[in-house]
Amino acid sequence: MNTFKDRLAFLWKNEARQAKIAADIDMTIAGFSRIWNEGGLPKAETLKKIKQLKGCSIDWLLTGEGEPFPNAAAPSAATAEDTLGNPVDIDEFVFVPRYDIQAAAGHGRLVGDETPVFTMAFRRYWIENYVTRDTKNLSVISVKGDSMEGVLNDGDSILINHGETTPRDGLYVLRLNENLLVKRLQLMPGGIVNVISANEAYPTFEINLNNMTDDVAIIGRVEWFGRNI
Repeated sequence: MNTFKDRLAFLWKNEARQAKIAADIDMTIAGFSRIWNEGGLPKAETLKKIKQLKGCSIDWLLTGEGEPFPNAAAPSAATAEDTLGNPVDIDEFVFVPRYDIQAAAGHGRLVGDETPVFTMAFRRYWIENYVTRDTKNLSVISVKGDSMEGVLNDGDSILINHGETTPRDGLYVLRLNENLLVKRLQLMPGGIVNVISANEAYPTFEINLNNMTDDVAIIGRVEWFGRNI
């Protein structure tokens, strides 16, 4: 392991893909490529991040001298077991914070305590390839009310991508004053967005993107929902 690249590949073992490592250590693909392909070294903050993630020695990481894990015999992957007792590699999952907050599918519900109550596990491959590589922009909350009934029901859990705040046609969470709403958005000419409920008892209203005020914000796009049946 004569090069820094070799040592990174050792730490990430069978998942030594540039995109995976770059995402884990909060680097852009372009910046990481200079390290991976051109033999550069990252900044001190990135070295500390690698140490925190993998528990390795910074001296070994920089020079290749000494033991990679001076306080342990060898690195071991974080594992757990599924309900059948089969080993599961925890690194295959992204753990998204679940907040005790409700986005009203109907009348507005005030945003509550923004401390996560637990996390929910999603397959890393699905998240990074179909949702976002910036996993810090994700959260899970619940749906309250009946205005989206048949699409999103009362009590559904929804995964929100907070990196998607430029509206397209789709489901989004909005903030109106201190209330959160989940609605379908429809982009119209002239910067107009129709805010649509699935339940016809709730009227459609408009948002003018050219005249956004502080009491209106697009919080993020709904990427997934889960439901009890």
